[in-house]
Amino acid sequence: MTALSVLDLSPITEGSNARQSLQCSLSLAQHCEALGFQRYWLAEHHNMAGIASAATAVAIGFIAAGTQSIRVGAGGVMLPNHAPLLIAEQFGTLESLYPGRIDLGLGRAPGTDQATAQALRRNLDSDPNQFPNDVVELLNYFGPGEGQLVRAIPGVGLNVPVWILGSSLFGAQLAAALGLPYAFASHFAPAQLDEALQIYRSRFRPSSYLDKPKVMVAVSVFAADSDEAGELLASSMQQTFVALRRGNPGPLKPPVPGYRDSLHPADRMMLDGVMACAAIGSEDTVEKALREILARTQADELIVTSQIYDHQARLDSYSRLAEINCRL
Repeated sequence: MTALSVLDLSPITEGSNARQSLQCSLSLAQHCEALGFQRYWLAEHHNMAGIASAATAVAIGFIAAGTQSIRVGAGGVMLPNHAPLLIAEQFGTLESLYPGRIDLGLGRAPGTDQATAQALRRNLDSDPNQFPNDVVELLNYFGPGEGQLVRAIPGVGLNVPVWILGSSLFGAQLAAALGLPYAFASHFAPAQLDEALQIYRSRFRPSSYLDKPKVMVAVSVFAADSDEAGELLASSMQQTFVALRRGNPGPLKPPVPGYRDSLHPADRMMLDGVMACAAIGSEDTVEKALREILARTQADELIVTSQIYDHQARLDSYSRLAEINCRL
């Protein structure tokens, strides 16, 4: 068996709202906890009509309060949007409330457009080296705090596990240099997956956090009772990717039969690239795809995202995945 986790954007479906979306996220977290999944991460995105997890620390608290043992965290917090002290205090508070269950994944992309970035009070002309500096500052807030003029309270001494997230080579280099675990966003940007993992593993420096590299790979999974049914489930996410690339994001739409075949060849090519690290179809088809991904990446853990319009179908997909994992 492979360690499995969940990456949730808390999708707002067409005709629904954020409250219903977050309730569905809690239902999914409880379901996956019962199935034995390792962790449940939520992602920070702003000004997105189809995503309910913008206030990521608040959403994490909601999920952690409604579960018992599954680790809950951020996949991730976009650190350039925040002062490291505030994130240390937020996640120190979460760790104080739910000890031993909180993770903090950090990314450097703003996760939004420039207008929204400005509304978040970001300095768009900031030093590109600021992200590594901010990560080190944040790590120090979780340390013993000796001699520090400013301390994160709660936060100091709690050693909240920090992951570096990335979809390029930059994050791999940083995670390796700091000796931190690394998660690659291959569910939407798989192009540099192999090179990033090679760089991370070859340059990894043992640290007080890890003595050897630890890799998590993100995968989109749509498991159903047939290949055709899996492709139908995936069409909702495919519509989201096409709308996003056209600058018109919105709520998660209902599935459309034959959606991919209806697209312009350029859009089909884009989808093929974006979803190159996905497992879609019957249990046999999904198992084969996951085996290939694991053989290719030698990942220590897979974190699975499944933006599925129908909540029951989403629960069913994760149930099937848990059964498949018993055979991996």
